[in-house]
Amino acid sequence: MKRLTIDTRPILALAAACACWGSATVITKSLLASVSPLTLLALQLTVSVAGLWGLLLIRGRRRLTRREMIQQGLLGWLNPGLSYTFSLLGLAAATASLSTLLWATEPILILGLAWLGLRERLSGRLTALSGVAVLGVLLVSGLLGGSALAAEWQSTVLILAGVLCCALYTVLARRLNAETDTLFSLAVQQSAALIWAAALWPFECTLAGTVTAFPADWPAWIGSGLAGLLYYALAFWFYLHGLRRVRASLAGAMLNLTPVFGVAGGYLFLGERLASLQWLGAGLILAAVLGIVVRPAEPAPATPS
Repeated sequence: MKRLTIDTRPILALAAACACWGSATVITKSLLASVSPLTLLALQLTVSVAGLWGLLLIRGRRRLTRREMIQQGLLGWLNPGLSYTFSLLGLAAATASLSTLLWATEPILILGLAWLGLRERLSGRLTALSGVAVLGVLLVSGLLGGSALAAEWQSTVLILAGVLCCALYTVLARRLNAETDTLFSLAVQQSAALIWAAALWPFECTLAGTVTAFPADWPAWIGSGLAGLLYYALAFWFYLHGLRRVRASLAGAMLNLTPVFGVAGGYLFLGERLASLQWLGAGLILAAVLGIVVRPAEPAPATPS
């Protein structure tokens, strides 16, 4: 009988990333009622980048080679640059249920891309449990309980484009040197994303068809800053920390936890209540993720060259 094991540090890091993304989504969705999407993206990234470089100044930075700087900058342009541009524009006009459904496709995309790009072996067990987790996401979103979706096809395309960028980011980031300093890499990535957001921001009226709006009061400004730290600085730091120590397919499967934290945040802070099927879905997700991370002991994967 094979011994079961849990590599707790990367698993906890990935779970913490999901908690940050799920809770920040609740804050961001409420802010999008009064703040235009690209303005919010630029504000959130500004707070995140300032915090990351501030930490580097205190801690002292570790230098990257020119090639690594370019690689990290391109990664940042892909995610959160392109991915969150698409997803925020889509989320502004989409229902939360539709957004949850579409983001549920990310782990599946990561599994496929990891198989194609990293040659990761996908066991039947991992594939089956990922399927159970996706079923749980569908139940949590309310789609299988008869909830109606009221978003136009443009929102669907935009959100799916953001999901694809995030999936590509996971696979490409896994290929890079695992010894590269996570904090400095993240600061470079998000600086590149901020440059992208700042360049795109003046065209928001044309791209989104809306009038650029800033937060109307101090609570909204504080919420934007808090969501920026959670969404980008903390979530991405936890995610990269975990991703560099596990397979991309496992990291992708862990992302199924994000809607659980999002629903929990809505329950606690927005007064949203779950139907019985949604509770069942949350239980399926948690059970599937537990089944994925508790697995027969195996040597740690080598970092792809």
